[in-house]
Amino acid sequence: MTLNLRVLAPDQSVYDGSADEVILPSTTGQLGILTGHVSMITALDAGVLRLREGNAWQSIALTGGFAEVEANEVTVLVNGAELGSRIDAAAANREFEAAQQAAAGFEGQPPSPEKLKALQALGRARARVQASKGS
Repeated sequence: MTLNLRVLAPDQSVYDGSADEVILPSTTGQLGILTGHVSMITALDAGVLRLREGNAWQSIALTGGFAEVEANEVTVLVNGAELGSRIDAAAANREFEAAQQAAAGFEGQPPSPEKLKALQALGRARARVQASKGS
C-alpha cells in the first residue's frame, strides 16, 4: 500500500503521484508520514519535503503552507515549490550566500518588515540548496 501525494502551489501542480514515505518540514520539526497515518492538518515551514518511492528519494523545496493527511492521501498546499532535480545547484548556492549576507545585515536590530523579509528569503534559499542536493 502506498500514499497518494499531491504538492500544489498557486501556479502549478508540482507533484501528483505515489510515495512509500513522505517527510514534511512542519513548523514543529520534521514529520514522517507512512501508510495508515492518523488524519491531521499541519502548518509547514520553508524547507524540504522528501518522498521515497521504493529505494529512490526525491526532494521538493517548499516555501511554507499546509499539509493534510487523510486515508493515505497527503495533500500539500504551499506558497511555492520546486522539484530538487530542477534546481540549478550553483545558482541556488549563490542565492543562499546573498540571502545570508542580507540577513546578517539585520543582526541585533529590532524586528521590522525588512528583517522578516530577509529571514524568509534566507529560509527559501536554504531549502533550495538542500533540495538541489537531494537532502
